[in-house]
Amino acid sequence: MKISILRERLAHETRVAGTPETVRKLVALGLEVCIERGAGKAAFMTDETYKEAGARLADTARAALSDADIIFCVQRPNPDDLVHFKLGAMLIGMLTPFQDPAGIAAYAAHQINAFAMELMPRITRAQSMDVLSSQSNLAGYRAVIEACYVFARAMPMMMTPGGTIAPARVLVMGAGVAGLQAIATARRLGAVVSATDVRLAAKEQVESLGGKFVMVDSEAMAQAETEGGYAREMSEEFKCKQAALIAETLAKQDIAICTALIPGRRAPVLITEEMVRSMKPGSVIVDLAAEQGGNCALSQEGECVEFGGVTIIGYRNMPGRLATDASSLYAKNLLNFLTPLIGADGALMIDLQDEIIRETALTRGGQIVHASLQTEVA
Repeated sequence: MKISILRERLAHETRVAGTPETVRKLVALGLEVCIERGAGKAAFMTDETYKEAGARLADTARAALSDADIIFCVQRPNPDDLVHFKLGAMLIGMLTPFQDPAGIAAYAAHQINAFAMELMPRITRAQSMDVLSSQSNLAGYRAVIEACYVFARAMPMMMTPGGTIAPARVLVMGAGVAGLQAIATARRLGAVVSATDVRLAAKEQVESLGGKFVMVDSEAMAQAETEGGYAREMSEEFKCKQAALIAETLAKQDIAICTALIPGRRAPVLITEEMVRSMKPGSVIVDLAAEQGGNCALSQEGECVEFGGVTIIGYRNMPGRLATDASSLYAKNLLNFLTPLIGADGALMIDLQDEIIRETALTRGGQIVHASLQTEVA
């Protein structure tokens, strides 16, 4: 059975879906591994190291896809490449199904069995396959580093003969995986950190990292988390109360890190233009939700802009700014997903009733099979 790993086509995508380490383990499972030349270049993984790990190199995507039973990718493949997929091939990657209904329809039309890793259920045995967590963790760390780069002051308190420098004040909006890592990173750098989240369960996590939890309404927050551990969209009354509290808190901050996302929905706007105007000149906003519409009303996807003296960072693909580590974690997520599906005879054994398969499968046998997507695409 052949597995292929393609070079990513998007200009801002630096990650790769396989590393020499995971290639070695895939080969040990009895798979033939084919890597498109240059696939790992942006992550500082050379073709030679892949070859040493047991992979075969292909000069083009078409050559890599030839007779491939399984295709690993980071982001959804180039639509033009779908015609080169083998009938019934298995595609595994972050396929952004809610943002790309046309792509899902195309997978079905080309008889591709597609699996979206970002739909991985948050259950214990799937933790090692959770791409959102592995990538968000790095994104939260990098967000603080990006903020420090443009912030014109120091983060920690410094007492010098010339006077005392006050610590920076950081507000983290959204205390999921990315938010918690942002809190921890900002704290390590000496900042005074506050955080807000609609989930009451986040309070203890924030405080355990040394942050102050900015609470809106504890009774409403008790209902703000889904069974899967994700944030639920809140009522308009709650949103108004939250906005008022954030506006009051934000005006006192130097840096805001925005991480709030709702799966399958546009990112909620948490920072309005008026709130940005209330911030001190020299303040920084890092919007990790910029690719999903942005938590800040003034964020521009892929750009770093200034408004009224406030710098707003809306870079795409924050994990990709740590390409080596991001690729390493992501490739292991894919390996951990695939390994249980390889039988003793080297053939794929897919249990359609397994929760992991059921929740991640998008298309199978020419049909769209994910329940939440059938209406979306139709």
